[in-house]
Amino acid sequence: MEEVYEFLKKCGTYFLATADGDQPRVRPFGTVDIFENKLYIQTGKVKNVSKQMKINPKIEICGVVGEKWIRVEATVVEDDRIEAKQHMLDAYPSLKEIYAADDNNTQVFYLKNATATFFSFTEPPKIIKF
Repeated sequence: MEEVYEFLKKCGTYFLATADGDQPRVRPFGTVDIFENKLYIQTGKVKNVSKQMKINPKIEICGVVGEKWIRVEATVVEDDRIEAKQHMLDAYPSLKEIYAADDNNTQVFYLKNATATFFSFTEPPKIIKF
């Protein structure tokens, strides 16, 4: 999981895919955090991505660094605890301008039953499950 975290941090921006009925939706994301030995992402409850993950918690993440890329398949689980939200906001201080742990909008999810696959054109795929 640490290797997945480090790779996504290096990406800066990665892409998160959800399902909106029968229509896939992909958008750029930039938050990733480890809290209590789980990998977390963050969004706002008012966003469509939040609504989509509530209906169908299966997501995919894809990110690229140089000539390597990662695909993560997972189920997201919301963690509504203030501590989890605050940990994410502390990891991304710039978010504190628009989010607060107790604002009833900040939302964090951890990844469950995740399979991360690292790819490149020159090496065989590497799979990590967490």
